[in-house]
Amino acid sequence: MTRIIAGDLGGRRITVPPRGTRPTTDRVREALFSRLDHQDAIHGARALDLYAGSGALGLEALSRGAASATFVEAAGSAARVLQANARELGVGEKARVVKEKVLPFLTRSTDQWDLVLLDPPYDIAPSDLTAVLGALAPRLAADAVVVVEWASKALRVDWPVGLEIERERDYGQTRLHWARWGSVDA
Repeated sequence: MTRIIAGDLGGRRITVPPRGTRPTTDRVREALFSRLDHQDAIHGARALDLYAGSGALGLEALSRGAASATFVEAAGSAARVLQANARELGVGEKARVVKEKVLPFLTRSTDQWDLVLLDPPYDIAPSDLTAVLGALAPRLAADAVVVVEWASKALRVDWPVGLEIERERDYGQTRLHWARWGSVDA
């Protein structure tokens, strides 16, 4: 079990899939959302949680005022847990759970997002993450914020033109990368 840290749902517990996911620690989520709050990037945002697992990141965003959240998770068991978490928290009408691999989802989607939270497997190939970021770029609203949580020892990723790194910070074995989309025309 893990918990929502703050906002309307603060303190509520959510279920974590029994295997196949790596939940973001409370410490990392607190740091991530503290910065997003400081940037005023959450309130009213259309959020996208990629490699969603239990949905902890997107559910935290909803708790802190995001207008909606789309969760993309390929594992059926994790997607079912995520759907149950959204239902238990009473945010089902704001949450859309998609059971699909991330790259095909981004390739076919026509939606736009203001806030994107990516927590890919630590062993994802850098070229695969680069492809995901490239497919994500056209789906970003002007001034969108993108946060990637990845292994601190991972190789560097090529970021698409227009998506500028604002900050990187290590938390033990986890590194958070904050980036902002400069323009929808980039």
